[in-house]
Amino acid sequence: QVQLVESGGGLVQAGASLRLSCAASGRSFSNYAMGWFRQAPGKEREFVTSRSGGGVTDYADAVRGRLTISRDNAKNTVYLQMNSLKHEDTAVYFCAAGGAHYSGTYYPTYWGQGTQVTVSS
Repeated sequence: QVQLVESGGGLVQAGASLRLSCAASGRSFSNYAMGWFRQAPGKEREFVTSRSGGGVTDYADAVRGRLTISRDNAKNTVYLQMNSLKHEDTAVYFCAAGGAHYSGTYYPTYWGQGTQVTVSS
């Protein structure tokens, strides 16, 4: 059974940094895409970033230059380094893995339970 477990969320002030982690178990995703989505209160879930098994990365325009995705395939883990956080980054962040991944489009198969990130202004 595949499980994705996020950690690292919390409450920070605007301008601060956070690092989210997502550890996958149940199968290896080294040859498959992994990524992050987020859902703010009252809004639909939206794409944040993804990294293919081959190392190609995509970012939403709203986070490009501030958030960075990385992977440790040996640990089956994906990370999201979040710098210069803004109030509008407040959301539940979901880890995602597997599924269909094309340039600019990602439809994951597996999802984590989410971790809350709150940025005070």
